[in-house]
Amino acid sequence: MKKEMSISKKIYLGLLVVVVAMAFTSCSKKIAFKTSTIVPAARGDVKIKKDENKNYLIQIELENLAEVSRLDPQKKAYVVWMESEDSMVKNIGQIKSDSKFLSSKLKASFETVTPVKPSKIYITAEDNADVQFPSKQLIIETKGF
Repeated sequence: MKKEMSISKKIYLGLLVVVVAMAFTSCSKKIAFKTSTIVPAARGDVKIKKDENKNYLIQIELENLAEVSRLDPQKKAYVVWMESEDSMVKNIGQIKSDSKFLSSKLKASFETVTPVKPSKIYITAEDNADVQFPSKQLIIETKGF
């Protein structure tokens, strides 16, 4: 009888762990960037999670992203853009390409919060980080989500 209770407790505990794990992973969405034609070695993904204030936390992890000054033509900044469901495009920040943010393995990360749900994220190379509209030098982008 004790052995049966022990087995049923283990099953119950196992199911509980699975349900809790699914609850945490279902709250965030992870999307891979498509392969870049300008920097083909660049890889990365975007994680989007709704926080307790109903804002969207956007986290980007990149690797093998060439320094922006090595592009042809040279640029000064990588700018992250967010497109919303109503096709609004917004500059949400800059990925720094100096030694503080990019390691020798060319890794970079970016994080921001927005009240608007993103439908697409992409990165362009720009002459100025505070531009209001993206240039045509698209470095890397996600598919729509």
